[in-house]
Amino acid sequence: MQIASLPVSTTAYQQASSPAIGMAVLSKALDSAMVSGQNMIKMMEQSVNPDLGTNIDIRI
Repeated sequence: MQIASLPVSTTAYQQASSPAIGMAVLSKALDSAMVSGQNMIKMMEQSVNPDLGTNIDIRI
């Protein structure tokens, strides 16, 4: 392997792998957004009960 051909192969590898890396990052961001959305839906479903927390039982 000649030293002169090394930068060319490195540049070709970077150009080929760059879209794949971008898609992987985008996929992770999409998964994270879906989990956050599902958690938000669960929280909103739990807050539908208007009587929850209105009474406090205290004994002295």
